[in-house]
Amino acid sequence: MYMKWKSLFEPIKIRELTLPNRVMMGSMHLGIEGVPEKEEAMISFYTERAGEYGPGLMVTGGISVSPEGDGGHHFLGFYREKDLTTMKRLTTRVHQAGGRIAAQLFHAGRYAYSELTGIPAVAPSPIRSPIHRETPTELTELDILNLLESYAEAGRKAKEVGFDAVEIMGSEGYLINQFMSPATNKRTDYWGGSFEKRTRFPLAVLNAVRKAVGDDYPIIYRLSGMDLVPNSTTHEETLAFAKLVEENDADVLNIGIGWHESTTPTISMMVPRAGFIQIALDIKEKVSIPVIGSNRINDPVLADDLLQQLDMVSMARPFLADPNLLHKSQAQSLDQINTCIACNQACLDHAFEGKAVSCLVNPRAGREYKWVYKKASERKKVLVVGGGVAGLESARAHAELGHSVVLYEASDSIGGQFNLARQIPIKKEFDETVRYYTTELKRLGVSISLNHKPSTEDLLNHSPDLVVIATGVVPRKPIIPGVEFAIPYPDVLSGRATVGKKVIIIGAGGIGCDLSHYLIERGDHEILMLRRNGRMGEGLGKTTKWAMLQDLKKHGVKFRTNLHYEEITEEGLVITDGETNNKEFLKADAVILAAGQESNLPQEYDRLTEKGIQVAVIGGARLAGELDAKRAIYEGAKIAFEPQSIPTTQR
Repeated sequence: MYMKWKSLFEPIKIRELTLPNRVMMGSMHLGIEGVPEKEEAMISFYTERAGEYGPGLMVTGGISVSPEGDGGHHFLGFYREKDLTTMKRLTTRVHQAGGRIAAQLFHAGRYAYSELTGIPAVAPSPIRSPIHRETPTELTELDILNLLESYAEAGRKAKEVGFDAVEIMGSEGYLINQFMSPATNKRTDYWGGSFEKRTRFPLAVLNAVRKAVGDDYPIIYRLSGMDLVPNSTTHEETLAFAKLVEENDADVLNIGIGWHESTTPTISMMVPRAGFIQIALDIKEKVSIPVIGSNRINDPVLADDLLQQLDMVSMARPFLADPNLLHKSQAQSLDQINTCIACNQACLDHAFEGKAVSCLVNPRAGREYKWVYKKASERKKVLVVGGGVAGLESARAHAELGHSVVLYEASDSIGGQFNLARQIPIKKEFDETVRYYTTELKRLGVSISLNHKPSTEDLLNHSPDLVVIATGVVPRKPIIPGVEFAIPYPDVLSGRATVGKKVIIIGAGGIGCDLSHYLIERGDHEILMLRRNGRMGEGLGKTTKWAMLQDLKKHGVKFRTNLHYEEITEEGLVITDGETNNKEFLKADAVILAAGQESNLPQEYDRLTEKGIQVAVIGGARLAGELDAKRAIYEGAKIAFEPQSIPTTQR
């Protein structure tokens, strides 16, 4: 696809800083900041994304302005000398790579974790967040004045250690946003009450930072376009505040969407691309300084379209998925872009669990320092059995490192379980991943043999150096009398089976939830999800589970647990209720099995090891799970970049 770019690669000047394009890599907490042994990992992450065709500006994850402001695990702090040394190394390396980087001035406020910081969380008012256990301490007047000094000092130090700009974090429900919102600021003094008083702390922070950094230094203000929490800042107040931020000498407005406690999805694949862009457009009409639009912008073509009305766009997670996104765009290689699918599984879920951030579709993210693209000194012949995402990534990574790769797939197309998942209305982004692998394997010269399940003799005839078994999973068939009357979930998702109005789904994990979404989209169904014990949606990621379940309940999906399956019949299902011990007959037009998977590991391939061939078993073939694509793709890459991790056998 040839794309005539209109604005994407136009330079923009902010004070004395010239950016070569209109894309900002937005702030992402990597979960490795402030960890000495992970310093090289953090620096390598940013330097790989810098360069001639990198984002015009990158913004760090939040860097705390004071000790109690850390947002969780592994934060850098402007108040620690050792962290300033790390920041200096970071900016030096980014500049050597040809990039530009801004520091985000951050304070978590009531979102801070005192069990991690050792200091009580603070906020404008002592109101506990619904997603936290701790009630924050109310800031005193002196505390507020000291915090203004901390912000100013952080700005001065950011400039001193070489950052090209600063971004003041005034969005996403953190401290500054808490002062702005009537939902969290109940003060009756100078710093709270009326709209004018609620703006005083945010504007005082901005003025303090401007005074500290001087007139020649760019300040970006990340402004909450929509809080999406009850009784919070109004749309009219947001527009008025944007004008005040401009009048108080900010250079750019970066528009954030939603607080972490919001019950409105903002960042998952359930949200349409650029689904909240209108508020940025509204703000753009009210101010004359540049405005940056953000949230679910994962496509450079979409970004270029948005730039006809906005000054810049923020693409954060898309650079986790593909560090070379803009380079490929410039080269007109759009089909080679590894698109962010907004699954949240290895990025935001990891961040909120205190783990290092990576990317489901690009497990190299965060591992750039050790998973280096360098042609192998010895070219191996690698045979990959299975064209699901584990096999696809293994084939791609081995070929990228210079090995000769043949991929076998028993069906007529690559993609494996992704081909089922992409049938779910909210998971259409999975199309992009299948497209990416199709393009990459062709570019890298991987030989693909479809409709071919190779025998051990087939594989041995190629004299391989490594055989990768990535044969995936098969649906688990629970032992229930009459199970032959039930429909396996792949038959429904593939369109081979149709179901009537009244549907029972055995299994209420990720697959059961996906099935429900699929059926909701396709007709008027009465859906009952069952599981022997446990909760609905177990196994789903922390940042997406609540939204998916909320949507299912909104559409009338029912759920029952604590039961035993007695018999499946042509008319429905007999169960025993675990509490009453009573038997019940649940009438249904269709009973669908979504009770997990089992590894599909052909025993005949055991002979390969007996013949001395090195074999790696990865993905679902190694360990069946709830369509665990994150682990599958990671394992596919790991055996290529870390061949020493493969169990060795002698040939």
